[in-house]
Amino acid sequence: MNTKDRIVKTKYWKKLPDGRVMCYLCPRHCKLKEGQKGFCFIRERQNDEVVMTSYGYSTGFAIDPIEKKPLNHFYPGTTVFSFGTAGCNLGCKFCQNWEISKAKQIERLSQKGLPKDIAIAAKEYECKSVAFTYNDPVIFIEYVIDTAIECHKLGLKTVAVTAGYISDEARADFFEYIDAANVDLKGFSDSFYKNFCAGDLQTVLNTLLYLKNETNVWFEITTLLIPGENDSVEDLENECKWIVDNLGADVPLHFTAFHPDWKMMDKESTKLEILLKAHAIAKKAGIKYVYTGNVAHPETSTTYCHSCHKPLIKRTWHEVSEYNLIGDGECKFCKTKCAGRF
Repeated sequence: MNTKDRIVKTKYWKKLPDGRVMCYLCPRHCKLKEGQKGFCFIRERQNDEVVMTSYGYSTGFAIDPIEKKPLNHFYPGTTVFSFGTAGCNLGCKFCQNWEISKAKQIERLSQKGLPKDIAIAAKEYECKSVAFTYNDPVIFIEYVIDTAIECHKLGLKTVAVTAGYISDEARADFFEYIDAANVDLKGFSDSFYKNFCAGDLQTVLNTLLYLKNETNVWFEITTLLIPGENDSVEDLENECKWIVDNLGADVPLHFTAFHPDWKMMDKESTKLEILLKAHAIAKKAGIKYVYTGNVAHPETSTTYCHSCHKPLIKRTWHEVSEYNLIGDGECKFCKTKCAGRF
């Protein structure tokens, strides 16, 4: 593979007095000597500057239902053209995509896809949107922005599936080109983020606050529940209260089931009863739209009207089986508006 055509210059770095350069795309602030790669693997110091080394190459492309992202309130029932690169700027021990996120990019980047070509392909396959997903799109921000610009030219929406681990300086640039996001809120304690993700909670909360207060991006939140680690009643109550108090009750919240993976093979899969406990806690806290994922449970995959409580969108796994919204997302039974983009 020709590696030179994958390299582009970046702007989120500065020189340090000791001769190193510091990347500040995310709060990790990797300090690099010549030839060193950052934690994410795809940002590297070359010729005294930081470059991105995976531009225009993907670990694979797929066409998914938008509900798989998961986004249940963003043009439900439509398809999304999905792709990602390699690497990640978090170190989650439970990563469910570790073959991609923990790969050295040269090992995995095999499919070329320039921004314009991706947009054209998505349009030809009649997708509503293009998703930057599988690994965290924050680390390939230059590729994201260029692709998003091409998508918008063709009337396509853009979706980011992200952990929200991004610096204040880069956050505005990134989300300026995004129409919808699913943010992984991996737990609700600093100790969980430190011990299991090699990151910090506050940065992610700052991203959520930014999305709510500074953008028109439609966003939903996902928390993967790991038995005995981030599923305590206290953590779940604190998370749900924070969401209602700071983001509002309309933000959809997804609780998804963990399965043994990466460095947590000794943990058991999340049982349905744990997801249902979390679902009940969120509803009690006042969150209007709460879902479970990675399990087959139609009742908690369905969108209900928060006024008359009748089913608005019934789902079987990721497939929409019944749709009872009219106009711009009004309940056909009582005309109450459902939050989202429809």
